[in-house]
Amino acid sequence: MRFWLFPLFAMALWAGNVIVSKMAAGNISPLAITFYRLALAVAVMSLFVAVPAWRNRAIIRHSWPKLMFLGFLSMAFYQCLSYWAADTSTATNMAIITALTPLLTMLVSSLVLREHPSLGMILGGAIALWGTAYLISGGAPAELLKGNYRIGDMLMLGAALCYAVYSVLLRKWRIALPAWQSTYLQAASALVFMFPMLLLVPGGQASLDAATIPLILYAGILASVVLPFFWIKGIEHLGPNRCSVFMNVLPVMTAGLAIMLLNEQLGWHHLVGGSVALLGVFIAQTLRIGAFERKAP
Repeated sequence: MRFWLFPLFAMALWAGNVIVSKMAAGNISPLAITFYRLALAVAVMSLFVAVPAWRNRAIIRHSWPKLMFLGFLSMAFYQCLSYWAADTSTATNMAIITALTPLLTMLVSSLVLREHPSLGMILGGAIALWGTAYLISGGAPAELLKGNYRIGDMLMLGAALCYAVYSVLLRKWRIALPAWQSTYLQAASALVFMFPMLLLVPGGQASLDAATIPLILYAGILASVVLPFFWIKGIEHLGPNRCSVFMNVLPVMTAGLAIMLLNEQLGWHHLVGGSVALLGVFIAQTLRIGAFERKAP
């Protein structure tokens, strides 16, 4: 039961990173903050991960292509898409699309791992999704169907699908490295992808100042070092389907931080939507029907 703390802690840090992403919009380019956060993360982790990783160089040499691809998905491509989405999409649409990630993970898992989600996961995911929609729509979920989607919405959808694929591949490949070393090598791999992008794309670079340095520090240490560790450990113990359902809690935590840090008002839709979303997570974690959990022959 204690293993659920891993994804819950990860979501708390992720909620803070959403606030940071909104603060970064207009202050630093998506490419720049992605690069700087990765550079900081790799520098910090090198202090205590580089030597143990060197001892596992035989495993790393064998798994390097997979680590490169995982790092590209989770720490380069996903992050850039998220920051770009924050520039052009509304917070409501971004939250809805983020809440779709558990359902996308179930779909990808069914295709890649040939697993069927349990009835509890389906029911709980649907309830949590409805609660999230109620929360972010101000208590009127039907109004969400009337909105016009922007390019940022499509970018966020791509980011959610990207992270779903990452979560499933992480479980499928089961690279024989400790979580810290896996996180470190994925971050280093993502940095390799981001460096030429920062140099070649116009507007990719940005100055470091009092407005951007705190954002980079949070993104580079808490969001890029501690968060992936908790998430990886959660997937190891709970699997991608059950672990990803916790992402439905993300809008609830984000709303709480926005109220405290951005002076947003607390309404009934926050209380009702947040409670329903958490109930959905509980159902998905506890209700299991064996016929739906079998692997396909």
